[in-house]
Amino acid sequence: MVQSDRASCCRVGAETGRLSEEDFLFNSSEQGTVLSPSSCHIRVNEHVYEAPHSRDGPGPNQAPDRERSTPLPVQPDGEGLKRVGEVLVKTSDPGGKFRVLGCLITAHSEMGKYKEMLKYALAQIDTAREMEDPDYLTEGYLNLARSNEKLCDFQKTVSYCKTCLNMQGTTVSLQLNGQVCLSMGNAFLGLSVFQKALESYEKALRYAHNNDDKMLECRVCCSLGNFYVQLKDYEKALFFPCKAAELVNDYGKGWSLKYRAMSQYHMALAYRKLDRLPDAMECCEESMKIALQHGDRPLQALCLLNFADIHRCRNDVDKAFPRYESSMCIMTEIGNRLGQASVYLGVGKCWLQQKELDKALEVLQRAQEVADGVGNKLFSLKVHCLCETIFRSQERQNELREQVVKFLQCVEELELYCGMCGESIGEKNQQLQAQPCSHIFHLKCLQSGGTKGCPKCRHASMKPGFV
Repeated sequence: MVQSDRASCCRVGAETGRLSEEDFLFNSSEQGTVLSPSSCHIRVNEHVYEAPHSRDGPGPNQAPDRERSTPLPVQPDGEGLKRVGEVLVKTSDPGGKFRVLGCLITAHSEMGKYKEMLKYALAQIDTAREMEDPDYLTEGYLNLARSNEKLCDFQKTVSYCKTCLNMQGTTVSLQLNGQVCLSMGNAFLGLSVFQKALESYEKALRYAHNNDDKMLECRVCCSLGNFYVQLKDYEKALFFPCKAAELVNDYGKGWSLKYRAMSQYHMALAYRKLDRLPDAMECCEESMKIALQHGDRPLQALCLLNFADIHRCRNDVDKAFPRYESSMCIMTEIGNRLGQASVYLGVGKCWLQQKELDKALEVLQRAQEVADGVGNKLFSLKVHCLCETIFRSQERQNELREQVVKFLQCVEELELYCGMCGESIGEKNQQLQAQPCSHIFHLKCLQSGGTKGCPKCRHASMKPGFV
């Protein structure tokens, strides 16, 4: 990625004046927000959120051939939600009830109230079943999938997504398939099933291109950035969110600012991994400013986590710890278990930097418990690797052997190795290349091998007699 990517893709806060990360954490009252270090809580005051009919493109409550309902104003203080709830009680028409529930689902999703989001998604699918309309059913199951994705119940997310894809609906339902594939990809990534995650993202991109859905393409690019961050191909991890930022600049004049915030956040992740910490801080500050303005608590939690990781990379654990704590408060409140595991992992690394090995082990054990509950094998791999380092330094041979065995078991389950050279993928920053079948190899291996087609698929298709 050339140096001009900052100028062409970020364009951070030039006109409005950019607040610093310190302002977000300790002096944000001028923005209508209060973050108390003692309570580790962010409050957004006097903000009115207008719930859209769907997250993007034709989706829940925004089918092209249906009458659209009037946008409902929703306030995080509960007054707006109360009014929408009163509308829901008075509505007898199933189609109207379905649309009102869609507004409530979207509003609670944006505010990070994922348990309430799931409650309304369940009510919406019951309404869709009453109408026996495949289009409404598809939309309802998609909202159920998204609700469970937010709560990190990834197995249920995959199940509901498959139900959506198997529905025999009209063109309206088919237009939702890109969003379904994106949600499924995010769920597979949460389960560390990388090949299936990549397959789903590629399908989502194809739907986005075929339907000229730039919003969906932007979201998929951000997810692909996260995908390659986890596999440590940081060049691609930066390329995709930069592409998302370009889409926002070129097509996003009428879009919600959440798309800009989302692209800036994922760019910040990649910059941090590339050790470009000033760029990472600048992008994260821009993302945080938008998140605060719009009451987007899930993104606030992610930005606080990234701020903490940046300070940890600068060996400034005194600044990292309160940000990890603030992030954990929100992650716990909204139910983002994968985010909680990330916080624990970062705190454990801070204790390691300070040579507080017992404290590090205690926190890493919590990270392991959360990762096991979610089913994320990559987090388990990272925890075993750090524990192995600690036990080796303490010469605790029995515990060391146990961690080595668990580490190797995770490596085998994840199948994170190149099918050509046999070396691991995701251990260090290396360029990767996916084949059309979504098998992933080192780029240098494919370039030097000179083979046509996928080596893994070719090997799997060979009959035993020819091996």
